Amino acid sequence: MTGPRAVALGGGHGLHATLSALRVLAGRGVVDPHVTAVVTVADDGGSSGRLRRELGSLPPGDLRMAMAALASYDVAGRRWTALVQHRFGGTGALAGHAVGNLLLAGLMDTLRDPVAALDEVGALLGVRGRVLPMSCEPLDIEAEVTGLGSDDPARAYRIRGQVAVASTPGRVRRVWLQPERPRACREAVEAVRDADLLILGPGSWFTSVLPHLLVPELRDAVLTAAARRVLVLNLAPEPGETAGFSPERHLAVLSEHAPALRVDAVVADVAAVPVPDRLHRAASTMLSPGGRVHLAPVAADPAVPRHDPVALADALGSVVAGPQLPHPVGASPDGQTQHPGGP
Repeated sequence: MTGPRAVALGGGHGLHATLSALRVLAGRGVVDPHVTAVVTVADDGGSSGRLRRELGSLPPGDLRMAMAALASYDVAGRRWTALVQHRFGGTGALAGHAVGNLLLAGLMDTLRDPVAALDEVGALLGVRGRVLPMSCEPLDIEAEVTGLGSDDPARAYRIRGQVAVASTPGRVRRVWLQPERPRACREAVEAVRDADLLILGPGSWFTSVLPHLLVPELRDAVLTAAARRVLVLNLAPEPGETAGFSPERHLAVLSEHAPALRVDAVVADVAAVPVPDRLHRAASTMLSPGGRVHLAPVAADPAVPRHDPVALADALGSVVAGPQLPHPVGASPDGQTQHPGGP
């Protein structure tokens, strides 16, 4: 091992950005090159949703994207990565499916073990780390939303499904999972418990970031791990689920769903925080002793809300290289693990 063991939790493009940044840090020797991704499994749209409905398997899209982010840079790795990322066009039965989605779905179906299937594809792509699902069963997201009815703007409605929550024209108040207390992937829990660095976000707040804290075993592992916890904020509100959200509102929502969560750093793009003092005040309630808000230019392009992997790596590297806490987060000064209560 050449550095801290890093685990990133999330899904979609946000997790891809974090993993890409960790690859940069691994190349610099700042973190261990064997990075672990823990991925949400509630997607019900597009190719993933179709395979999930037809085969009953985990939705493979976010898992595939995480694989691509960690794939080898050598010739074979690049070739296989390009293939698994290739999406069929046309209008037939394969239209819209990514090759990697079909490959993962096929391996899950034949091996009857999603972790083994992911390890097989990881070996094919030359992944040095590991990609794991947060649960080995497909999950559904449900949300309480207001603002959908013209008669009473405060009336709460219940909607179900990742696509429905992500695209709602209403205001999401809270989310939960179905089943309500899903089993966590055992390997994912072990990876979190053994981590030196845990990174949550960026990503779709209600459908990619928060779900990790709604799986009891995984949430408890995050809360009690002897690791430095870092929260990466989004560059901009997302149409639908977080429309109109300020950076402070993102933190408030996270605290509402996981009040026991404490983080050691909040990383945000300096241009995305119009009133830094407000963010510092909002973060103060969830920062561990010695924790801090780290503002840095991490956007790839002011016009496009995507993180630049190298800039994000620089920001995360600064956090990793910062002063160590008096004792490991999640442990008491005498080294005994603390178990803060969950929400």
